[in-house]
Amino acid sequence: MSDKLNSDALQALKIAFSYMPNAIEVTKYEYGDHYQVVLQHIETVKEILLLNDVDPEEVYGEINPELTPNSSY
Repeated sequence: MSDKLNSDALQALKIAFSYMPNAIEVTKYEYGDHYQVVLQHIETVKEILLLNDVDPEEVYGEINPELTPNSSY
């Protein structure tokens, strides 16, 4: 997919991504044999965010600024 998302679709993806687990939290114990699929889904969403010039590491703070601690630098 090389086309950029429109602003509403990108905002929806950011919101959904902010509720996804972090990859480090996805274990076989928590997700069973499905854990690898969950990790693939997380990577797919990250790739689409990056293609749309969005840093996945910054999404949670953008969507939930009141719950995000201030930077220490």
